[in-house]
Amino acid sequence: MNPEPGIWKRMWATKYAMATLNAEEEDGWFVSQTSQPFWQSFLRRFIASGPVPRHVAFVMDGNRRFAKTRHLGSVIKGHEKGFLQLARILDWCNRFGIQEITVYAFSIENFKRSEDEVSGLMRLAEEKFAKLLNDDKKLEEKRICFRFYGNRALLSARLQQLMTDIEEKTEKYENGRLNVCMPYTSRDEIARSFETIRQKCKQGKVSVDEINESMIDACLDSGCGGSPPDLFIRTSGEHRLSDFLMWQASDTHVYFDDVLWPEFGYYNLCKAILNYQYYRTTVAKISTLTTIDVDNEDTTKWQMNFSGNYRELTSVKS
Repeated sequence: MNPEPGIWKRMWATKYAMATLNAEEEDGWFVSQTSQPFWQSFLRRFIASGPVPRHVAFVMDGNRRFAKTRHLGSVIKGHEKGFLQLARILDWCNRFGIQEITVYAFSIENFKRSEDEVSGLMRLAEEKFAKLLNDDKKLEEKRICFRFYGNRALLSARLQQLMTDIEEKTEKYENGRLNVCMPYTSRDEIARSFETIRQKCKQGKVSVDEINESMIDACLDSGCGGSPPDLFIRTSGEHRLSDFLMWQASDTHVYFDDVLWPEFGYYNLCKAILNYQYYRTTVAKISTLTTIDVDNEDTTKWQMNFSGNYRELTSVKS
């Protein structure tokens, strides 16, 4: 039986509707959104009957254009709206059972933007990270593990310390994982991975002959417990990857949406997951055709053991 036409009309009318948030939620990382439209739970149950991606990566593009088109007066206001939308999307992903999320918060290339925008973004990051670190009640309730990917040496000592403190405080949490990439490019991540390996060789801890794909993978930022993304979402109508997770996303389904990031709503997330489900079998077949068999008994597997700032590269199988 098809639903009555009025149901679809009401769903369309509310597809961009956002749950009302209190002042504390608008300033924080976690929102409850208890008063959601009825169709959201209906649509979620329908979509969840199929395969749901375990790990979703987001390129959060369009904050500056949103600020300009909405005449907010400052691009930082657009980034603030983008952060608020991220908090909503984290809640929606949790409801879908998505276990890991990676967000492209700040590219190394973004340092080329105006000094006002860069300094504003750094202040916003400090504010939000400090808020997160001090929100003991919510952290313990949600139990989300936070990791930071990127070249932290390019950031202030204050930001670096906040990142380290957040990672140490949440590293044992097991209800989900959020990877914040800042400041990041994939080229820089891969270069730092090779530099780590070079230093290990120089110290005599590994030999050149032992270098393989598994070792490179373990030395990436994602080597500390991360997984390859299943679904890669980019907003704002741009059809490019922008040097984001290029190593990890080799077998990832990529979805582009024309909507700006602060306007990326529940309806848009559902469309992205449905698109992933539709093409999932095709992506899996391509992955099978292009995968090189390295899982033989002569191949050494490597992993990065970590705790706080401690890192130790070890072989786990030979």
